Amino acid sequence: METDPNALPRSVVLALWLATAGAAPGVVVRSVQGDDEPHGVVGLPGRPGHGEPAAADGDLRELVTTWLDGPREVCALMPVPGDPGGVPASVTAEATDAGECVMVTTPAGSWAAVPAVTAFGSALEPGHLVVWRVVPVPAWSTRVAGALGSLGDAERELRTSLVTATDALDSLDVARWRDDAADAIERLRNDSTDGWPVPALDGRRARVLQLASRLLAIVDLATVDEGGAVNVWQSDQRATALREVERTARRALSAATYAAVR
Repeated sequence: METDPNALPRSVVLALWLATAGAAPGVVVRSVQGDDEPHGVVGLPGRPGHGEPAAADGDLRELVTTWLDGPREVCALMPVPGDPGGVPASVTAEATDAGECVMVTTPAGSWAAVPAVTAFGSALEPGHLVVWRVVPVPAWSTRVAGALGSLGDAERELRTSLVTATDALDSLDVARWRDDAADAIERLRNDSTDGWPVPALDGRRARVLQLASRLLAIVDLATVDEGGAVNVWQSDQRATALREVERTARRALSAATYAAVR
């Protein structure tokens, strides 16, 4: 599946809103759900059977309302096989399957919220059912903040990775061997945070989100097909470089969502 540079992961959108002081629950829910069916929640904090696999025991508005009430730390993590990205061991497997999760700490404790997404419908009329499983986890913020580094670090690493990713696209000459690639590349050049379902962001946070999303989309384009790879060595070299670009972009997305609201 190709990455839409204008489609941020649900966990990123939720974390950005939870990191916003004074956010209205209704606005947060509409932004996260988008065109999905209403999101359910399993393991709503304070409900019996917390965290157990079961039918949804709440909805996203209840969860958001709970977490917006008072001080909190939040971060979206984007784990992949072999790189859990700071996700606690108790939820690593399901968060890796989902490719994303939200970490939250409040005075009442710490949690991971992992979205399980079920697609339905057709390519012309797609739909998604989403249920968030909320699981209590140990304190995570110190470990994750140390692993992610600062926004400034993320921005510098992203700009270096952009050169690597652009070189990979150039060597593949994807615009020549994929009919849809030229339009996709042009969209990547012109994308912005305008129209994203996120709160107002400061300049650096917006730049990091935009560049990280762009890099993930470039990696998606460059790995769909080997295209211009001449031999196995070239293919391996390119794959190694792009894996590092993807890792940098995923961690930068997380760094852009990390925040403490007092």
